[in-house]
Amino acid sequence: MTVPATHIRALIFDFDGTILDTETREFRRWEALYVQHGRELALADWQQGVGTWGAFDPWLGLPSSVQERRAEVYDELHRGILADIEAADLRPGVRGVLEAVSAAGLRLALATSSDRKWVTRWLSQHDLLHLFEVLATRDDVARVKPDPELYSLAARRLNLHPEVCLAVEDSFNGATAALTAGMSVIVVPNEVTMTQPFPPTWPRTEGYTTLEELLRAAEGQALI
Repeated sequence: MTVPATHIRALIFDFDGTILDTETREFRRWEALYVQHGRELALADWQQGVGTWGAFDPWLGLPSSVQERRAEVYDELHRGILADIEAADLRPGVRGVLEAVSAAGLRLALATSSDRKWVTRWLSQHDLLHLFEVLATRDDVARVKPDPELYSLAARRLNLHPEVCLAVEDSFNGATAALTAGMSVIVVPNEVTMTQPFPPTWPRTEGYTTLEELLRAAEGQALI
């Protein structure tokens, strides 16, 4: 496979929202729960927690009657979220990009604020797990994104300098982590993250076509 001339030697993908859009499914279920109880879940508030942990607590916006039944409500909510994710396909075009990485002589890793059990479940279901040389998950670090620790760890496990790694991200928190780690980044937002305040200097593409196009988009714009 011919790819554009590039200094990049590895791609490090985020998972949730970037490979499989779990984020939109989760947001829509929480949004429906809010509506059910006469509340509105603001997307801008939800976006604070995308790509990280503990930055936004959606329970705080629900009435006390829901808080009192939190375990019961969560059980039903979680079942619905899982059912939606089970039925979901990968983001369009991403499988072809991932499968092309090795053929192009590049290496592939994952850096995610989710735990290993979560990502291996879905990567295995979609027959993608074998493509990744390295997984860096929240089980492996003290701090998740937007801290750079996950991306730094992925680069070390690849035995590569961060400067030759390209991070593929959907969220502001994730892209911030990659840039702070010293990597290039390209943002491929989803329905939930597309309105986040990404600086115009951050390379961005609205979806996946080919690996060649992804690399061209990443190389063709300046980073901060």
